[in-house]
Amino acid sequence: MSDTDLRIGVFVCNCGLNIAGTVDCEAVAKYAAKLANVEHSVDLLFACSDDGQANIKQAIKEKKLNRVIVASCTPRTHEPVFRACVEEAGLNRYLYDQVNLREHVAWVHMDDHDFATLKAQGLVEMAIERAKYLEPLERKVVDVIQSAAVIGGGVAGISAALDLANAGFETHLIESRPSIGGQMALLDKVFPQNDCAICILGPIMSKVGQHPKINLMTYSELDSVEGYVGNFKLKVRKKSRYIDTEKCNGCGDCETVCPVSVTSEYEFGTTTRKAAYRPFPQAVPNKYTIDKRGTSPCRIACPAHVNVQAFITLLKEERFDEALEIYRKNSLFAGTLGRVCTNPCQTECERGKYDEAVSIRNLHRFLADREREHGGIKVERIEPDKKKLKKSVAIVGGGPSGLACAYDLAHKGYPVTVFEARKEAGGLLRWGIPEYRLPRDVLSDEVGILEQLGVTIQTGTRVESLAELKKQGFKAIFVATGAPGSRLMRVKGENAKGVHHAITFLDKVNSGKTIVIGQNVAVIGGGNAAIDAARTAIRLGAKKVTIVYRRSREEMPAIASEVDEAEHEGVKIGFLATPIEILEKDKQVTGMKCVRMRLGAPDESGRRRPVPIPDSDFKMSVDTVIIAIGQEVTSDALLTGLGSTMWGTLEVDPVTLATNVKSVFGGGDVVSGGATAIEAVATGKEAAKSIDRYLRGVDLVEGREEILIPIEDIEVDEEAIKMRYAPVMRTLSNVKRKSTFEEGELGFNEATAVAEANSCLSCGVCCECEKCVEACKLNAIDHTLQDEIIELNVGTIIVATGFKVHDPLETREFGFGTFENVITNAQLERLTNAAGPTKGKPKRPSDHTIPKRVAFVQCVGSRDRRIDQDYCCYIGCENSLKQSVQLKEKYPETEIIIYATDIRTHGLGYEGLYRRAREMGVIVVKGRPSEIEEDPKTKSLVVMAEDLYTGERLETTTDLVVLATALHPNDDTKDLARKLKVSTGEYGFLMEAHPKLRPVDSFQDGVFLAGAVLGPMDIPKAVAYGKGAAAGAQALMAPGVFYVEPIYAEIDTELCIDCDLCSDICPYGAISGSGEERKVMFELCQGCGTCSGGCPAGAIDMRHYRKQQILPQILAAVQAKGELMH
Repeated sequence: MSDTDLRIGVFVCNCGLNIAGTVDCEAVAKYAAKLANVEHSVDLLFACSDDGQANIKQAIKEKKLNRVIVASCTPRTHEPVFRACVEEAGLNRYLYDQVNLREHVAWVHMDDHDFATLKAQGLVEMAIERAKYLEPLERKVVDVIQSAAVIGGGVAGISAALDLANAGFETHLIESRPSIGGQMALLDKVFPQNDCAICILGPIMSKVGQHPKINLMTYSELDSVEGYVGNFKLKVRKKSRYIDTEKCNGCGDCETVCPVSVTSEYEFGTTTRKAAYRPFPQAVPNKYTIDKRGTSPCRIACPAHVNVQAFITLLKEERFDEALEIYRKNSLFAGTLGRVCTNPCQTECERGKYDEAVSIRNLHRFLADREREHGGIKVERIEPDKKKLKKSVAIVGGGPSGLACAYDLAHKGYPVTVFEARKEAGGLLRWGIPEYRLPRDVLSDEVGILEQLGVTIQTGTRVESLAELKKQGFKAIFVATGAPGSRLMRVKGENAKGVHHAITFLDKVNSGKTIVIGQNVAVIGGGNAAIDAARTAIRLGAKKVTIVYRRSREEMPAIASEVDEAEHEGVKIGFLATPIEILEKDKQVTGMKCVRMRLGAPDESGRRRPVPIPDSDFKMSVDTVIIAIGQEVTSDALLTGLGSTMWGTLEVDPVTLATNVKSVFGGGDVVSGGATAIEAVATGKEAAKSIDRYLRGVDLVEGREEILIPIEDIEVDEEAIKMRYAPVMRTLSNVKRKSTFEEGELGFNEATAVAEANSCLSCGVCCECEKCVEACKLNAIDHTLQDEIIELNVGTIIVATGFKVHDPLETREFGFGTFENVITNAQLERLTNAAGPTKGKPKRPSDHTIPKRVAFVQCVGSRDRRIDQDYCCYIGCENSLKQSVQLKEKYPETEIIIYATDIRTHGLGYEGLYRRAREMGVIVVKGRPSEIEEDPKTKSLVVMAEDLYTGERLETTTDLVVLATALHPNDDTKDLARKLKVSTGEYGFLMEAHPKLRPVDSFQDGVFLAGAVLGPMDIPKAVAYGKGAAAGAQALMAPGVFYVEPIYAEIDTELCIDCDLCSDICPYGAISGSGEERKVMFELCQGCGTCSGGCPAGAIDMRHYRKQQILPQILAAVQAKGELMH
């Protein structure tokens, strides 16, 4: 359009005195009238009024205006009004522009009217220049899916969902907790009338659960959002309850038998709940949930994956037989490993981060010892599965790996025969560990379990070839012959008389053979064999025993407690030294020549490599040397034809343990070359798994791995942890220990074991003991269930995820978390609730008595600039008043004091609640306490404060202090905002499009906000917001279509250099594709211009804000006259 065709109309609004009080609007209009292409220019009293709009319409028609500029208030509120106005007059709505004289001029230049008027004239002139290049645009139309998603099942979300459903719209109500109801469901009473909260909310919750138009998705979380207004695609993660909700009838049998107790978040820490739980009696849906947060670190750390948390949890409840049963699901060696396990589980125990790890090994030893003391081990025989009778398995080697394999295969229904060359089974457990650590009868009893199960153990039988076993009809063979050889030091004098190897030395002692040692013994090595050899030498009469180890104590692989015991018995340990020669005379050991070492860089084991120090040689006078530096696999005819490694160990697949010969598997020390007992057990279990899969014709690898999901973020109630030292094991006296092979450690008694079990933090919550499975008569429980991802297509979204209550532990205010009788008002709410932990009686936590004097402290965590939380919590004053009235009604003699900066009563009827409390005798002190101290004997509290009215310093002794805590955004609010592409405000709450005119709209079309996700509010306000959001969603969905503004980015693909920067910086994810296929989805684009400003090639332009429209506007600003430039 040429300049001669342009007919621009300018309308300057006085806005009463909002603009005209500072700006000479008439002068602005007259100035504009003189500018090129301005056909009509006037000032109006109120341009947005009916009269003002009529004036604009009339001028458009009479003056044949084809561009319109209104200089008035903010476009956020008025631009839609004037666009509709010009459209009604027959002009394209995008041939309109607006100047903001109120916020940009009048309100910021109130003290300089002349400058304000000049600035207004300049802004209008800039708009006129832009208007010359405006283009007629047409809005895009998108279809709207007539269903909605409401995220959050509190009172606001419930209100929104019911209104939508009652209007006929399919509604998906998504709640992250197992029940809807939100915070209101946990209240006892609601102010100002002090009605019963659940009596009001319960029927509405029930309606939601039964409404045919509401798809209730509890225990579910929003995973992702794609799409745009009218066509949102949601992915919702439906977390597994591990309970089939179609079968569950809410009977609670699972909760009754569940042994796990954790702090209840629904009771705000005032009591515990079970891992199998229902949040509260009126829960909707009335279904149970199993809280499973992952596999506990101890179980993952155990090579055999013994369910540590489960057996300890049952032990806590003194369900000893059940606890032992859980242990034996993974291992038969409860008593044996209870004495000799290197307990890797304890190194990962979460409790160890606070004081000391739980004594896990000693606890399963206690269970096994108790069983032996109460009638011995009795196990039911397992008859082989008829289908597996012809699939017999041979296990060669009766050590821990072979026996563990036999144990698992027997439970799987296979006929199993164990061939053991020695006279008794047990391997190095029997022949390599001294009896003072592992009594023979303990091991024999547990090996006997296998025979009770039906496993055949042929001792004294050496297998010479695999072919021999196959001829006997065995369909699978497990080779677990161990590593009975000793690793050599390869130093001069190693063959002298008086030199022993630890494995041979211990074997002879355990076999009862005579062995002669000298009085001055040196043991070489730092593992368990070295410690066992040293302590055995003491018991055989050696006067001096010294361990020589080439690294430091921290690197010793031996069990730390065994090292301590050795030192208590008189064993000396020389660190950072190694022998380089064994000295001899007449072929008899006379001493050792050693060199000192220093620690260098870590080796492949992760330990620092020992490096000899030059010229540091020294000699030791000894008459006996015991070498304990490792094991080796010895030559064996049985291994002929099987693959071997460069170290002489049996070569197997690292996952399946299969050898190069079909049907033959290997494990234990014959593969590892020497490992711990628990590691040997683990390989036996893996071999059993492979053999079972092989005999069933199933792939050995695919699907075999047991899924143990670690806990991502272990949540521990630190406040509930009472610091303790791990109990010290009872032992024989030191004198007696040194002179006998009688067992030195005597085990825990029942009281000690139960107390120690109670130190377990239950960090995985559900321990998978499966007692709930046994108890459920409807077979509703399935621990293998997984989370589901459910996809929803909706037209609108309402966010009503609420708030979280401030935790005073974050600021350690007023002794909370230290003084037992300092609680929060949320906790008091549960104490006064008939469904709460004290059945409605507000008992003091310390002694469970009813307090005679209660102090409320207001504004804890709110109105506090120190923690950047200077906003009012909105409900704290009314809540304390309500609770004060409740206490006075039940216990009229109770004295109540409220310490407050101000008492704020926001709503209708709230002032009446304040008067009622005062009339009942509630005292209000203006001023917050400066300090609270505790009487350590009575646990009563001294509150120190200053009355700001009188200036008097007050010291008041009270029985209970209640903190009125702030309301904060939920922890996941920012993440939710990112997914929905909505904004958050200063304090982290979601931000509305306009606080007054669009209080339930977000900046994202189709996404509405409701309730306390916007900020602190009371229940009536939250309900109103929920209904308002529902009304907004209905209005958008009802027409079936939505008009999208034609103001969006456009990409010139010829200029595009395909750097993808635009996709990275677009906050709405509106740009997709690459090269010639790169495009902007107008449905998602919000016209912010970020991509256009960031494009290095200048390939992106904004419709309605094109460069040729903005540059003339800038040029007009640069050329503005005189005073305006100052």
